[in-house]
Amino acid sequence: MKNKYILYIACVAMVLVASCKKESFLDRQPLSDVVPEKFFKNETDLQLYCNQYYSALTIQNFLKADNNSDDKANATINPVLANTYTIPSTATHNYSTSGTTLDFNSNTPGTVINSNTVNVNQSGTDWDFALIRACNFFLANYQKADIPDATKNIYVGETLFFRANDFWKKVKAFGDVPYINRYIVDTSKSVLYGPRMPHKQVMDSVLKDINFAVANLPVTPVDGRLGKYAALALKARVCLWEGTWRKYAHTGDETTYLQAAVDAAAEIRNSGLYKLYSTGNPQSDYYNLFIQDELKGNAEAILPQRYLPSILMNGIDRSLGEAADGYSKDFVNSILCSDGLPISLSPLYKGDNTPEDESTNRDPRYKQLIATRGFDFLAGDLITLPRIGTTVTSTGYQPIKGRSSSLAAWNANASVYDFFIFRYAEVLLIEAEAKAELGQATQTDIDNTINKLRDRVGMPHMIIATLVKDPKSDFPGLPVLIDEIRRERRIELGSEGFRFDDIKRWRAGTLINNPNTILGMKLTPALRAQYTAAHLDVSSVVVDANNYIRQYPSITTRTWNDKMYLLPIPTQELTLNPNLKQNPGW
Repeated sequence: MKNKYILYIACVAMVLVASCKKESFLDRQPLSDVVPEKFFKNETDLQLYCNQYYSALTIQNFLKADNNSDDKANATINPVLANTYTIPSTATHNYSTSGTTLDFNSNTPGTVINSNTVNVNQSGTDWDFALIRACNFFLANYQKADIPDATKNIYVGETLFFRANDFWKKVKAFGDVPYINRYIVDTSKSVLYGPRMPHKQVMDSVLKDINFAVANLPVTPVDGRLGKYAALALKARVCLWEGTWRKYAHTGDETTYLQAAVDAAAEIRNSGLYKLYSTGNPQSDYYNLFIQDELKGNAEAILPQRYLPSILMNGIDRSLGEAADGYSKDFVNSILCSDGLPISLSPLYKGDNTPEDESTNRDPRYKQLIATRGFDFLAGDLITLPRIGTTVTSTGYQPIKGRSSSLAAWNANASVYDFFIFRYAEVLLIEAEAKAELGQATQTDIDNTINKLRDRVGMPHMIIATLVKDPKSDFPGLPVLIDEIRRERRIELGSEGFRFDDIKRWRAGTLINNPNTILGMKLTPALRAQYTAAHLDVSSVVVDANNYIRQYPSITTRTWNDKMYLLPIPTQELTLNPNLKQNPGW
C-alpha cells in the first residue's frame, strides 16, 4: 500500500511571488512573505522552499497528448496546425491569491509556503517567469543556512534543475528569451526590460545548471525528491532536443549537445538500476505498463507521479474514455508489420478494408495503443465496432494508452493510476537517436537500446545491415537508420506528448501537410452496414472518395506555416518592453 507521506509530485505548486495582475513578468513586489534572515536557517527550511517547484514537472498522462501533431486528429482541429492561432494580448500568469500558510510539518514536495500561489504545471510554455524568479530568490538566500555545503548543494541542485527546465521550455516556445539568473531587487525598467538573449546562449546556461544538478543530487534520493538519475534523464532529453534543433536549423555547434545526450543516457543505462517493464507477455506488457496503481519499485520509472487513495487521485482514466480524439491514418500507417517491415514493403500487410485486416500481422503495440474488436472499454463493455461518431473517438483509431476497463478508475477523480515523468524507454530512444545523428551508432548500440524495446513486444530486431528504406518514408532524404529510429520513437512514445517537439527540432513541420494526418479509418459501405445492423448511427461520419473518415470536412489538408516553429510574444509584453521584438511571421 502506498505511504500517504510519500508523494512524488504534489498537485498544487505554491511559489514565492506576489500576484502580477497587470504587471510584466519580473516587475513584481519583493518576496516579503518570507524573511530570509528568519527563514533560511536549516535543511528543513531549504527543503520546504524547494517543495514548491515540483509540480512544474511534465507528467505523461496521455490526455489529449499529441493532439497538436500529425499523430492525432481530434474532434476539434488544433489552432496551431489550422493556422488560426492568434497572438495573445497578455501572458497567462496562472496566479491565484488564496490565503495560505506554510505547513512546517510537511516533507512533501509542493507544500504551501506563502499567501500567493501559482500553478506552474505549464510553466515555460507561457511568457511567465514566476518559477524562475522563485529559483533566483532561493539562490540569493540559501547560504544563510547553517548546514554543510554538500547538503546545501542538494537543494541548489533541485533549484537549478527546475530553473534549467523552465528556461528550456521557454526556448522551445519562443526561441530567444530574456535570461535573468539572479534575484532582482531593483525594479527599474533598465534592469527588468532588457533584450532577449540568443537561444544558444540561454541553452548553454541551461546545460550548466543541469550539470550542477547531476553532480550534486544524490544517487539515492529521499522518497519523493529528485536524484542524480532524474537530472541525467532531463539532461538527455534537453540535449537531444538542442542538438538536433541546431543540426536541422543549421545553426551549428550541435555535436557537443548530441554527445552530451549520448553520455547522459548511457550513464543511466550503465548504472544497472533501470530496465524495461516486462512479464514475458509481449501481447499485453506494453499496455499494462500504463495502467498501474503503483510505479514505485517499477524499474522503468526513473521518476513517477504517484497517486494515493483518498489522498491524491486523478480523473484521467475516465477522461481518456471521453476524449473524442483519435490517432491519424498517418500514425497508424507508420506502425510496422510483425516481420519488422513497413506496410509498403511487407507481404504480411492485409490492407485496411476492415479494422481486422488493418490490425492483423502488425507490431503488437498496435493493439496495445488502439482499441480493436474485443477491447474491454468498461467492465465488460467490449468493443465490437470502432466507436466513431461518439465522444469516444474521432477517427476510429481510439487511443487506449493509460485507459483501463476498471470501474473504480472510471469514477470521477478516483483513479490512482500512476504516471511517468521520466521513463527508461525514452532514455534508450535518446541514446539511439543521438548516436545515429553523430554517425556513431553500431549494431551493439542498437541492441542495447532499440532492440530492448522490441524484445518487450516480441518484434524482430533492428539489424542495421539489412534495413531497407521505406519508399513512403516521411523523411526520404535521411539515412535509413535515423528514419527507423524516429519511427520507433513515434510508436513507443505515442500519446506521451513528445511528437510536436520532435517535429520542431527536426524542422519537419511540413509533415502536417500530409492529408493522411487528418484522415481516419476506412469506412467502406460494407463496414457501414455493420453499424446499421448493430443499430449504431454513423450517418454523420463524413468520408472521402476512398471511404476514409474525413475528420475536418471543410478542408482536405492542413498547411504548415514556418512561423509556428515559435510562438508569438504577447502584445502587452512588447508594449511594456520596447527591447523585445516579435517572432518572425507574427
